Amino acid sequence: MERIYQYTLLAFTSLFTMVTPFGVIPLFSSITSNMTYKQVHKIAFKGVLTAFIIMVLIALAGNFIFDFFHISVNGLRIVGGVLFFMSGYDMLQGKFSRIKEQGQTFTEYVNDFAITPLGIPIICGPGSITMTMVLYNDADGTAEKLILLSVIVVVLLITYLILVSARKILRLLGDNGNKVLMRIMGLILMVIAVELVFAGIKPIIRDIITGKP
Repeated sequence: MERIYQYTLLAFTSLFTMVTPFGVIPLFSSITSNMTYKQVHKIAFKGVLTAFIIMVLIALAGNFIFDFFHISVNGLRIVGGVLFFMSGYDMLQGKFSRIKEQGQTFTEYVNDFAITPLGIPIICGPGSITMTMVLYNDADGTAEKLILLSVIVVVLLITYLILVSARKILRLLGDNGNKVLMRIMGLILMVIAVELVFAGIKPIIRDIITGKP
């Protein structure tokens, strides 16, 4: 029971921090500022649905991807930890780098905003994808795999509610409050990153010492 509780807490904290719904608020609010409430709901739902489909597919196909590309879970933990640390550091510095791609006109950006970049890579970015794969492979049995899928639903539902309330939250928190929140999540993400790196390095060092291939 304690293992399930720890796994649930780790899954929720990791995915919520990687999705960073509060960090999306300024960008989402600025893009949808001239849209109706119904249009905002539609864009938020489509973006969250896109992220959900990608994350579930990645979770279910994770083992196949590992086998096909001969990727080890420990290697993915180390690379993911490095990526998370970099993202967390940027958040700790108050930076948010996921913005409009170069070459896109503003009209094209708004039209495609729900699927890309909102759905992927803003909500479901490299960090979220990597963390989903790692958590699914770390799941011990069907129960924990179902917990992970449930956590994905809960995190994305919270993200949806935050996005449709973006204007109210932005007014409530203010610019300084939003920056503080982003820095806190950045610090949490960096701690998770360090834990991931060490969790990946330990088995590799153990295999080297024992002489295992």
